[in-house]
Amino acid sequence: MSSVSYFKNANNFVANNTTFTTYVSGTDALQFLYEHSATGAMHDSEERFPPPMCHPGTREAVVIRIADWYGYQQGPGKPIMWVHAPAGYGKTAIAGTVSKMLEETVGLDFSPLGATFFFWRTSPERNSPARFITTIAYQLAMSIPELTPHVESAVKRNPMILRKALEVQLVKLIVEPFKAVGELEDIPKRLVIIDGLDECINSEQESRVEKKYAEDQEKVQVRVLELIHTLQSHRLPLFFLILSRPEAWIKQHIESRSFNGVVETVDLYEVGDRMGDVEKYVRAELSRIGANIGDEGWPGEVIADRFVSKANGHMLYASTVIRHIEDPYGDPRERLKNVLDSYSDSNRDLAHSTPFSSLYELYKQIMRSCPASYRSLMVEVLEDIIVTSSYFPGHLGLKRALATLDSLSGRTPGSGIRAIRGLHAVLRPMGTTDDNVNRSLDPFIHSTFPEFLRDRQLSLEFAIDSQKGGRRLLWKCLECMSTVTMQTKLEEEDHLLFALHVFRRIWIRVWSSRDAEYLKAVRKLLAIDLTTCFFKLISHPTFNHRAELLLSSFFRSFDRVGGEFESQAIDHVLSSIDGAFVHLVNQFGQNSILDLEALSSTPFTEELGGYVNYMIGLLQTSPSEDFVQAFKNLRREHEDGFKVLVEGSKAKYMPQFLRSIKN
Repeated sequence: MSSVSYFKNANNFVANNTTFTTYVSGTDALQFLYEHSATGAMHDSEERFPPPMCHPGTREAVVIRIADWYGYQQGPGKPIMWVHAPAGYGKTAIAGTVSKMLEETVGLDFSPLGATFFFWRTSPERNSPARFITTIAYQLAMSIPELTPHVESAVKRNPMILRKALEVQLVKLIVEPFKAVGELEDIPKRLVIIDGLDECINSEQESRVEKKYAEDQEKVQVRVLELIHTLQSHRLPLFFLILSRPEAWIKQHIESRSFNGVVETVDLYEVGDRMGDVEKYVRAELSRIGANIGDEGWPGEVIADRFVSKANGHMLYASTVIRHIEDPYGDPRERLKNVLDSYSDSNRDLAHSTPFSSLYELYKQIMRSCPASYRSLMVEVLEDIIVTSSYFPGHLGLKRALATLDSLSGRTPGSGIRAIRGLHAVLRPMGTTDDNVNRSLDPFIHSTFPEFLRDRQLSLEFAIDSQKGGRRLLWKCLECMSTVTMQTKLEEEDHLLFALHVFRRIWIRVWSSRDAEYLKAVRKLLAIDLTTCFFKLISHPTFNHRAELLLSSFFRSFDRVGGEFESQAIDHVLSSIDGAFVHLVNQFGQNSILDLEALSSTPFTEELGGYVNYMIGLLQTSPSEDFVQAFKNLRREHEDGFKVLVEGSKAKYMPQFLRSIKN
């Protein structure tokens, strides 16, 4: 049997009954602490070389913001700063740049940089908090001479402290040594930088990267936050810069009552000129590559502008493309052209190149943060978002859109936003940052993420099927529409209004062939009271469609399939639209007074024009006798109102319709 050496750094130990008291010499104490630290997590470690740094001249606004907050001579007003941003916005580069800047500060008799810890999910030492306190304590002992003997003493006195709970280590290795120094006011303020908190995913001391870590990560990340909060509560000469993605649980904890008064929050997405920073980086790198290949005129303004536009302020994307086109076995000019011409099937090498593989692996890691039991729902919700995002206004925000989709799909309220709780790195939960009401909802931080989701070879178990998702949502729309009556109040039922708005658009997208699912949908459509549905839709103040194009495209979707069954569906839809207009126009005719200004902006006028154009222009027939009579009555009772509706419809074939009224 081989011998095992316990307490290899102990010079002697004494056994008192069953309790071992271990002693480590002063010479070995810091070495012992070092051996139990995550050395790769330090900013200048070999494991991280070369460390990510901000490109010269970029991210200056946020670096200045951090430097102004820290102000090592006086210390910041709040002891913690949280800098958050989605994946790929250069948080780690900022942390590295600040670390280097502080380390190289001249004119001081101390180093303002106290300690650093860079979490990383694929590193066994760096994806767990197990060595977090020991690593911070070791660096503080190295950077603060007054602290060194007291940390040594703590380790000498009880080396087993390194196996205790993190909360105990914090007190014994950091808090008590500081208290032993005495007058802490005389010690200059040091900054502790913690980067990538969202990369801390394992709760066990012996991390297992392949384990299902989704259940662990929220707990361990909040635990690290609590450790930092405890340290600041002791009013030590330490201040903390935390950088992470805006994960929901991190944000919620930092905004809690206990943290609120001690944290300054910085949204990297909002600070500085990210578009300008990326443009500066892209142009400098392309110029460098052009010089290396002996083509200093490359790429020219047009190509550079296209690259900058496609990067859209996303530094991870820009740097990934630069690495991709610099492949020694390819022509950078041809490779960049392929990137800018998008991902065609004939260009699969782009998706599988090492830099893009890294980007897609990052996306898979982010999605695996969702517990396995919720992943099917997560994929369903992502399908919903991809199918419907263009139907929601951008200012509405993803949260409200998902609330509507939850109701439409029959999910428990709030389940949609919970399903994507771990995807804040790639999704914007709120609306667009501008007030342009014509802009559609665009919740994806970068276009490469939905592209990744649509490609089954890349996203594997996370792949979404837009066609399947569209059919599923269309069926839900039809089910909702079957419940609409004249008593239904659409303003109280967002999902019903949404179903009425979009069912034709989705129908156009998902049906191009006659199969069992299609026939089932047609039967469902024939059973719905579409007259009531269209009446509710065209009389609602939020109604707004490009009606003529929509109507003709909707009917062409039936023509593509053909058959008697489809003819029944077309007749049903046409008669329903006709009946809805008759009902609404008759209502106008029965009013003793019409608000002409309001009537001129009535949203159904465009649908009216589309219907008239379709009937007379394409079908070469007239609307029903009831339709014609309703307009005759309106002209007789409200001549001015009649003119407003006719002019507002902007129908090309309205003159022919007016002649039919005169007859």
